Amino acid sequence: MTDSVLYSVLLLVSLGVIAALVLYVVSKKFYVYENPLIAEVDEVLPGANCAGCGSPGCKSFAERLVNTDDISELFCPVGGNDVMKQVAAILGKEVVERDPTVAVLRCQGSCDVRPKTTEYQGPRTCAISAMVYSGETDCQYGCLGDGDCVKVCKFDAMYMDEKTGLPVIITDNCTSCGACVEECPRDIIEMRPRNKRDLKVFVGCLNEDKGGIAKKSCSVACIGCAKCEDVCPKDAIAMLNNLAYIDPVLCTLCRKCVDVCPTHSIIETNFPPKKVKKVVEKKVEVKVAVIKEHIVAESKKSKTDA
Repeated sequence: MTDSVLYSVLLLVSLGVIAALVLYVVSKKFYVYENPLIAEVDEVLPGANCAGCGSPGCKSFAERLVNTDDISELFCPVGGNDVMKQVAAILGKEVVERDPTVAVLRCQGSCDVRPKTTEYQGPRTCAISAMVYSGETDCQYGCLGDGDCVKVCKFDAMYMDEKTGLPVIITDNCTSCGACVEECPRDIIEMRPRNKRDLKVFVGCLNEDKGGIAKKSCSVACIGCAKCEDVCPKDAIAMLNNLAYIDPVLCTLCRKCVDVCPTHSIIETNFPPKKVKKVVEKKVEVKVAVIKEHIVAESKKSKTDA
């Protein structure tokens, strides 16, 4: 080995040793301590990284849980109450149980009830469509039909129905992460309480136009007639901006509002078919005959008494 080669090898070794020492010193000087509880909490979280908790991912949510004294306002919608109980056990903090929720689509504006009046030629995304124009129909409140909500769903809980042009929510797959709610530029997706049999009653419309205009743009639009509000026995329905809203907390699922809605804009889900009341035909002829017999009998009795 020549002197030049030996010198080069020694130089590279020296540089490597120096670099290693520098990295060691820097790592020690700028070492950031991480609470081991963060990793432990992150382990029990679902790992969906859906941002439904308000944090960008499960790791950052675990950091919030560990570093926050009161975690009663923090909740993982995907893991639900079971996961939050595990977190509480690890951290020795109290959590508040929440009722499970599920996404619902507050629009029934399918192609057959909401005719197209224009044709959009731009990029097919709801976000762009909402920015540049009001939609291909006269309803400026309903679904734009480009499926932005479906694209952001990480749990295969939504798909676009080719026949109606509307997204369909698969309740069993919905984790209530809220990604679709955040993505929709029209705010037509809402999280509502999930009951034992997933029974729901809600107004499937957000059209705030006056009755005639709303009905013209969509045949199943809420026309603000307030009949549902008048018939509700629990004051669960309120009228605001020509639109009815059913409070899921106050609603007892009696469905009286469904029966009186003239445009069928109120949606009921997963209820068994209503029992049809048997209408007993009134036999007028028989009643008339009975009355005649009674009159004749009374007449004979009066003559006998006389």
